[in-house]
Amino acid sequence: MASDPGILDTDRYSRQILFPGIGASGQRLLASAHVAIIGVGATGAATASLLARAGVATLTLIDRDFVEPSNLQRQILFDEADARDSLPKAEAARRKISLFNSNVTVHSHIADLIPANIHELLAPAHLILDATDNFETRYLLNDYCVQQSKPWIYAAAIGAYAATMNILPRRMQADTDNGEPATDNYAPTACLACIFPKPPTGPVETCDTAGILSTAVNLAASIQTTEALKLLTNQPHLMRRTLLSHDLWSNERTEITATKPNPSCTVCGQRIFTHLAGEGRPHITLCGRNSVQIHEHHRPVDFAAMRDRLAPHADIHDLRFNELLLRFKRGPHTFTLFPDGRALIQGTTDITLARSLYARFIGS
Repeated sequence: MASDPGILDTDRYSRQILFPGIGASGQRLLASAHVAIIGVGATGAATASLLARAGVATLTLIDRDFVEPSNLQRQILFDEADARDSLPKAEAARRKISLFNSNVTVHSHIADLIPANIHELLAPAHLILDATDNFETRYLLNDYCVQQSKPWIYAAAIGAYAATMNILPRRMQADTDNGEPATDNYAPTACLACIFPKPPTGPVETCDTAGILSTAVNLAASIQTTEALKLLTNQPHLMRRTLLSHDLWSNERTEITATKPNPSCTVCGQRIFTHLAGEGRPHITLCGRNSVQIHEHHRPVDFAAMRDRLAPHADIHDLRFNELLLRFKRGPHTFTLFPDGRALIQGTTDITLARSLYARFIGS
């Protein structure tokens, strides 16, 4: 969509430019910045909206999921039509952003971030923002950003709890001569693996088990976005160097220092990138509903041919597709198939059953 010639940047960003921390020079830096957001659910939608409204020039949005009614309570870029059409979140977010800031370039990727595509998807970005719902992807991000010396910001929200942490992998030489944000003139912080050497094991609370308040989501997104703006306007010395957590219901607030890397850390100290190598990468049960994602088979899918193959099955109903996805129901299970062969199977957390259903109806 072409930008609205009737809205000048001096008008659009006038109140932000008045803020001394941004000013005209900071606004110019934002106008050349590129941020990637991984996950465009609750936190990611709020963060994407805030950054687009702030004038960040380019956003890369990566999300594997689609909009459904339970998202509308907290995922601020989506509406009832998006849920009714099961629109993929990355694309729905891109369309909404174009309505309130058509000057922002948004690259939407309906994809699961995995070792095979992470370099291609994230290489152009100056800064990576985590808005995922699983630790497997967070540790993959940590490996990638440490290896590539890219700053990233962890964010999480569950129940009434919000947490964020800035990860600045290592010192690099500042370079502001080209007019781009100097996102590399900082002393290194601890990485995610310095604080949590291993992903959590055993049952982990999700939106489905613990619920979530939209206020916790917006707190995490607001803190994450503010820290991003500091970095993108060449003020990394103002960034917080702790893992901050805040429970809005109990009013409990804690901080864990993350000022310096742990020399014995396997990732930033020893530079062993097991998640980036794809070792032991599992299927992932998604946040917020009873689902399994199948991403073993990466191949293009002809939706029209798939519809014709599935239509004769008497037990398949509500079969529909567009250029972004194909959906159908069979008994208690809902299948959502994406163009690259990835699928979400709702109605089970049994990986063996989900793989069997995938092989039976979609193909192995």
